[in-house]
Amino acid sequence: MAKFVLAGRADCPYYAKAELLADYLQKNLLSFRVHKVTQHPDSWEGWLADLCIKNGWKHNRSPIIWRELLDRGSKGLLLGGLNDFMEHAQEYYNVTSAMMSDLMKDIAAENIQAHLDIEEEEENIRQQFNPLHIWIIGASMPACYNLIPMLASGDVFGVDKDIWLHLLDHSDSQDSLQGLQMEAEDLAYPRLRIVTVHAITDDAFLQADFVIVLNDVLAKEDQCSGAHISEIREQCAQYGALIDQNAKKDVKVIVSGSAYANLIALVIIKKTPSINPHNIVALPTQLELEAKAQIAKKLNINSSVIKDVIVWGNISGINHLDLHLSKIYKYDSSIWGPSGFSRPLLPMIHDRKWLKNDIVTEWKRRKEHRSGLSAAHSIATALSYWQRDSDAGEVISLGVLSEGCFNLPVDLVYSMPVRFQNGDWQVCMHVEIPDDAKEILLQAAAELVKERNIAFGISQEEEPALEDPKEEVVIEQENSSIDLKEESSELTGEDQASLDQHS
Repeated sequence: MAKFVLAGRADCPYYAKAELLADYLQKNLLSFRVHKVTQHPDSWEGWLADLCIKNGWKHNRSPIIWRELLDRGSKGLLLGGLNDFMEHAQEYYNVTSAMMSDLMKDIAAENIQAHLDIEEEEENIRQQFNPLHIWIIGASMPACYNLIPMLASGDVFGVDKDIWLHLLDHSDSQDSLQGLQMEAEDLAYPRLRIVTVHAITDDAFLQADFVIVLNDVLAKEDQCSGAHISEIREQCAQYGALIDQNAKKDVKVIVSGSAYANLIALVIIKKTPSINPHNIVALPTQLELEAKAQIAKKLNINSSVIKDVIVWGNISGINHLDLHLSKIYKYDSSIWGPSGFSRPLLPMIHDRKWLKNDIVTEWKRRKEHRSGLSAAHSIATALSYWQRDSDAGEVISLGVLSEGCFNLPVDLVYSMPVRFQNGDWQVCMHVEIPDDAKEILLQAAAELVKERNIAFGISQEEEPALEDPKEEVVIEQENSSIDLKEESSELTGEDQASLDQHS
């Protein structure tokens, strides 16, 4: 079967003559098929140039006609323009065209009007299709595999809109992304309209409503921390510049990962001057979930009833688990209350040794066995809070740009307590910092300052001395906060003395 493609400028009379001849051949010959393509006069030259470059052809006028040979495992065979097509029809089919110039012009006028009508209809359809554009950086990571079904359901966003999912990763990951794309399409979620695969290009993050950064800049073997930080800064600075250029100005950016999450968020903030820094955050939510799971196991309850767990500091380094505000709802005990009734968490845990030491060991063990499922759930939870507010005003930990609250250094992304409300978050300034936690918060800040200085080439001499975090209130509840330092799980001398005193 002969399969021809006839393409031309919509207002071209020579295209009109070739079109009439092709229609006649298709109507009268069972073995002849034609596919017609028209282009607006303003876009014709660029479209033709791209087509010829792609196929290695030389042709500079309208129309252009080629024969498709895909059924033979080959690219198209260029036939030429109108005269070449007429000679081919005369030689193979003994058919020619005697269309007069006036008729050619009339049909050309009809063609351009039909083309404009089709463009207008397509534009109307595009305007009606106004999806949420969700971009996932590092989409080949395991967390993305678990995250896609959560996003595709549409429940996370709380709006009646379709979803366009953009999967972005390095060029050497495109094959795996295409497999993931097909699996996502196979889910057949009603809200998931389009799934596309991308490498980093100048049009990345176009019209993005949400950007999810799965930490894809992992340390290479034998790579020192300074070189790793520089690589992260370079890669994430590129992401930030493209987000600032192409994304919507109210875009929400969430950074999730186990390496330098705070720093990645900071780099993106610095490279997106036209976007509100409140819209770019790092997630310690996975640490919260792991701590809640350990506490729930200790108390033989469901972790969903544990609220107001706070993680301070560096998500990927020195951090501090604070339970002095934590509450338990629906606890099965002799005291019952309405659905909103809660009890303080710490008085329910009588094992002080477990609070001071064992919980750290269990936390480290859980971190080593992450598979991506809990990270995906953390991201989905944060997105849901951003759209619908946190549950009953729950205190949430979030890595946000420090503005000097709690006497912490500015120009850092620091994990601290916030509440989501009305599409935004606010730092919970009423939270009191226990005395035994202030030193740990300063250590976390110093670590983040060091990471930032390495990334941006700031000398240590330029940094002001760190002050103690504010809040001089002494919390009466002993052992009200737990140090989750990554470097060591051993008790300090002060902690041991305190533990001996309470024992």
